[in-house]
Amino acid sequence: MNKRGLYGVFALMFLLLPLFLFSCKKTDEKTVAVDLKKEIRTQRDNDLNNRQSIRIAVAAVISPKETAVYYDEMMKYVSRKLERPIELIQRKTYQEINDMLERKELDLAFVCSGPYVTGHDKFGMELLVAPMLYGKPFYQAYFIVHRNSPIKDIEGLRGKRFAFTDPNSNTGKLVPTYVLSKTGETPETFFKEVIYTYSHDNSIKAVSKRLVDGASVDGLIWDYCNEKSSECVKGTKIIYKSPLFGIPPVVVHPQTPLAVKESLKKIFLEMDKDPEGKKILSEIRIERFIVPEDSSYNSVREMQKWLKK
Repeated sequence: MNKRGLYGVFALMFLLLPLFLFSCKKTDEKTVAVDLKKEIRTQRDNDLNNRQSIRIAVAAVISPKETAVYYDEMMKYVSRKLERPIELIQRKTYQEINDMLERKELDLAFVCSGPYVTGHDKFGMELLVAPMLYGKPFYQAYFIVHRNSPIKDIEGLRGKRFAFTDPNSNTGKLVPTYVLSKTGETPETFFKEVIYTYSHDNSIKAVSKRLVDGASVDGLIWDYCNEKSSECVKGTKIIYKSPLFGIPPVVVHPQTPLAVKESLKKIFLEMDKDPEGKKILSEIRIERFIVPEDSSYNSVREMQKWLKK
C-alpha cells in the first residue's frame, strides 16, 4: 500500500470515531449507536415474530447511525404492511451490499447508482422502485470546499486534500474521477492526498472541519442537510455541480420470488397514498416511489466505460 493509501486508512479510522463528536443533525435530535457487524432488527408486532424475515440492506449513503434513524420508521411500516418481520442490515461498503445480494443473502437493497450498474452487469441485479425527491428521479454530484476557502473551481483543488466516499460510489468517486480524466488527470496525479470517508455526511463534515480541502458528495444529501440547517453544511460551499444521473434505486436479486417482489413493490408505490406512509416519506424528503427505467443509468455506464479505456 502506498503512502496515500496508508493515509487514507489512517484518516478513515478517525473519521468513523463518533464522527469527531459532531453531527449533521441538530443537537436535540436522537442518536443511535450502530454495530456494523450485527443486523439491526426493527421492532414489530408479536404476531410477526414467528414468520420468516425479509432482509433489507441500506448502503452507506449516510453514516450508520443516521441511516438507522431515518430508515427505522420506514422499515416498521413495510413490516406491518407485509405482515412479516424486517431485518435492516447495514455494511460499511457498497461492495459488501452487492456481494450479499448476489449470494441471495438479502431480499431487497437500497443501493447507489454505480453499484446498481455493476450488479446489473454482473448478475442481473434488478430494479424494483426508486425514490422521487425534489420533483425528479435524478440527482447529481456536488464538489464542495470550506465556505471560507479561496478555491472557486475544480482547478483550485489541484494539489489539495480530497475526500471520496466509497470506491464504488457514483457521486462520491466515479464522477470526480471521470471529470479529472477528461482533462488527462487522475486522482493520484491531481490531488495531494485522497481519503475515503464511507458516507456522504462524513465527507461533508470532513470539509466543514477542514480535515480535507474538498469532497464530491451526493447533492441530495447536501441539500437535505442544508434544509435541516445543519452546522456541517453551513461550513461548506458548492463549487461545481455535475450533470444529472439516475437516482440511487431499490433493487432485488433477479431470482427473488415474484410474489415477494410484487408485494414489496406495491407497498413502496402506494406509500404516498397512505397518510401514515406519506408522513414517513415526508420526514426524509421522499415525495413518492416510482418504477425506474434502466436507461436512466446509461450515463453512469458511459462514465464507467470511459474510465475502463
